[in-house]
Amino acid sequence: MTICKRCRVSGRVQGVFYRASTREQAVKYNLTGYAKNLVGGDVEVLVCGEHQAVEALCDWLWQGPMHARVEKVVCAEVEQTPLGEFTAR
Repeated sequence: MTICKRCRVSGRVQGVFYRASTREQAVKYNLTGYAKNLVGGDVEVLVCGEHQAVEALCDWLWQGPMHARVEKVVCAEVEQTPLGEFTAR
């Protein structure tokens, strides 16, 4: 079953390759969506794909790349959105 989730990641997640690393993980799991910086220092991730793969990426968001310091991840299921390749904007 295909699902989509929008997540907001807080902490030290900008300037540490968080978006690029999230894209790498998403491609590995064959997911679509995006990761983008938000004003205020958070990162928004929209991810769509098979349920288990989406959940795996959402779990990974708590880890992030080596220099990230994730303090909070809030995810909510959203209506499916037709998306192409996962991007880091």
